[in-house]
Amino acid sequence: MGTPIGNLGDFSPRAVETLGAVDFIAAEDTRVTLKLLNHFGIKKEMVSYFEHNKRERGEIITNRILAGESCAIVTDAGMPAISDPGEDLVRMCHELGIRVESVPSATALTTALALSGMETGRFTFEGFLSVAKKSRREHLEELKDEKRTMVFYEAPHKLLNTLKDFYSAFGDRKIALVREITKLHEEVIRTTLSEAVERYTENKPKGEFVLILEGKKESAVEMTLEEAIETAKKLVENGMSVNAAAKEIASSTPFKKNDIYKALL
Repeated sequence: MGTPIGNLGDFSPRAVETLGAVDFIAAEDTRVTLKLLNHFGIKKEMVSYFEHNKRERGEIITNRILAGESCAIVTDAGMPAISDPGEDLVRMCHELGIRVESVPSATALTTALALSGMETGRFTFEGFLSVAKKSRREHLEELKDEKRTMVFYEAPHKLLNTLKDFYSAFGDRKIALVREITKLHEEVIRTTLSEAVERYTENKPKGEFVLILEGKKESAVEMTLEEAIETAKKLVENGMSVNAAAKEIASSTPFKKNDIYKALL
């Protein structure tokens, strides 16, 4: 079942009723879930269930359910099983013939998409990038020709490196950075990758981020760097500043703003 992604006021009456009715709760972090239970005056047994104990605890949880108990699985925020080890528990239940029901809630990825103002007709959810350099590089390489809008999750202490890797892999594309969704400091920053790198080099990022990255544009395949520079020159001749012209052309081509800017100078 889903839990609020920030604002406890988003927790539905059905969700409160469900937590009060089940025999026990499988929680990603029992300390976080305890705050939720206390807020709604619910007292219930909890079993911790997270990435590093999911196999062992999954068997314990399903055995209890098969013995006749009922269980609700919750994550710290949002829907379990979305970029979350709850996926394994749901699969185990299906394989064992255990009925699985949903008590839905918001997920950060769809809420961020709705807030971003980016193209949402087609998108791909990529979750968290691996911290392993080889896997990370391979993941980004696979996405170079992706035309759909791409959605990533990222923690604040890893954000700058991820933005730099995006810039190296994709050039200067448009991006929306959505942070602290439904909380007091909710914010949507619509910018480009080069400007995002500059912004968070100077300012330490705070809060959990959803990154909405523009997909590859068809026009980008048809233009060489030389043609991009010539197009930018025409914009400057028509009165646009060098910086603005470089930004404009970089946003619709695979070339970096700084490369176009330097060539214009």
